[in-house]
Amino acid sequence: MTDQKPSVLFVCVHNAGRSQMAAGYLRELAGDRVEVRSAGSMPADQINPVAVEAMREVGIDITAEQPKVLTTEAVQDSDVVITMGCGDACPFFPGKRYEDWKLDDPAGQGIEAVRPIRDDIKARVETLLAELLV
Repeated sequence: MTDQKPSVLFVCVHNAGRSQMAAGYLRELAGDRVEVRSAGSMPADQINPVAVEAMREVGIDITAEQPKVLTTEAVQDSDVVITMGCGDACPFFPGKRYEDWKLDDPAGQGIEAVRPIRDDIKARVETLLAELLV
């Protein structure tokens, strides 16, 4: 990491649940200290409404976000790339920090099933943030 603010890219298949919740948490917790991106290998038409509801319960509004397609540029421009079940769809560049977070997919799940996924994401984001802002 350099003196400039670190950038993190969260990637999942549809960019509609896990990656959006993670990006929402990092934006909320880091403020302007970290650049936050999210994308999907096969983006959905809209964010999962249950993910939106789960985040609203903890005071984070992700309704304005839109699923975005994963680009090579987004990976190149990020210091840390966090994948969540997108397999080999994410391009690899030497020198980048990659992590694969094993998380259940909230797609098609009810709010009771999404809450623990959301809470797991929060804990992982808090750990990541502590490492980035050493």
